[in-house]
Amino acid sequence: MQNIEETYKEYYTTVYKYLFCLTQNKEISEDLTQETFALAVENIKKFRGECKLSVWLCQISKHLWYKELKKKKKIANVSFEEIKEDVLYDETLEENIFLKEDKLKLFKDMQKLDEKSREVIYLRMVGNLSYEEIGEILGKTSNWSRVTFYRAKQKIREENKNEK
Repeated sequence: MQNIEETYKEYYTTVYKYLFCLTQNKEISEDLTQETFALAVENIKKFRGECKLSVWLCQISKHLWYKELKKKKKIANVSFEEIKEDVLYDETLEENIFLKEDKLKLFKDMQKLDEKSREVIYLRMVGNLSYEEIGEILGKTSNWSRVTFYRAKQKIREENKNEK
């Protein structure tokens, strides 16, 4: 592993954005990002190099978040009030499609999706990550991320059509 300071500078933003997508909380994301790097330094000998370092760090951060949820006995639901408006109003085609629908309903509908689909949507919409970055974080290809995002959108649309 390269110098820890260089690694920290290079991957801090990626880990932080990923955690923010999961937690929807700036302070918790910052704390868990710090814990992620501390844990990574302690366990660097366990890193086998089978995946990119950023993927390994995001997996550590995800496990820390799950541990935090268990400790606080919370359910990881995204609340509309917790999401800052300016994060959601990024002008991309996918987000414009979603923003036309009632956002609160959208987030409720997203909770009905499988974990991977929900995670891809959060990372894309809230984290403003590219399909390539999402694929890297989740250990998949950018094409997988794109297809998963598309299918999740279609599933939400179908469910909304069936409710009407």
